[in-house]
Amino acid sequence: MNADPTPIEPGPIRLVVGLGNPGSRYAATRHNAGQMVVEELALRLGISRFSEKFAGRWAETRGPGGPVALLIPTTFMNESGRSVGPAAGSLRIAPEQVLVVHDEIDLPFGTVRGKRGGGHGGHNGLRSIDQGLGSRAYARVRIGVGRPGPDFRGDEAAWVLSAFGEPKDEVVTMLEAGLRMVETALEEGIDAAIARHHAAAPGARAQARAERRAAATEPDTSEETPDGA
Repeated sequence: MNADPTPIEPGPIRLVVGLGNPGSRYAATRHNAGQMVVEELALRLGISRFSEKFAGRWAETRGPGGPVALLIPTTFMNESGRSVGPAAGSLRIAPEQVLVVHDEIDLPFGTVRGKRGGGHGGHNGLRSIDQGLGSRAYARVRIGVGRPGPDFRGDEAAWVLSAFGEPKDEVVTMLEAGLRMVETALEEGIDAAIARHHAAAPGARAQARAERRAAATEPDTSEETPDGA
């Protein structure tokens, strides 16, 4: 009786893609969160300039786990696959060796999560990349931008195409968290990045539960406000 074959681990990440829309009009919008992370990654890796290639901004260097290329498509978001597909083809890599960094409205603002494979969830950039690569097996780092609140005037498309309204330091913290996950994925793989960065700090959950219990049992010491105040 033959033993079950050993699962084949995906090769190292060789292409990191930062999604966004081109031009200064969109540079600081939620939809460009992936692009912002990859631009910062380029600085960390000592890349001072990109070349124009594969309908995008392109650079090749050596990362923590070996050679890696960075790509920021200069197509509009819904045509990202037109950039990513040829770039991956030129490197002769499998879809599993592509890491896409993108905004995610289904995650609360500030949350960063990794993922290997899966559907596009209505994200037009991912939908296009599915077509460009002919596969959904690529890795992702998802930057949570949250959904619009009740006071926002517009639909979800208008929301992601608007600038961050959250405090600047919170936006920076979120992007730095995304960058750390990408760096770990480059050095150790996306599964290791997920295992490390998804975990809560030791004792954090227990502390949160204790704080909730304390808040629930705390007596109400507030005074009634006189009518008309």
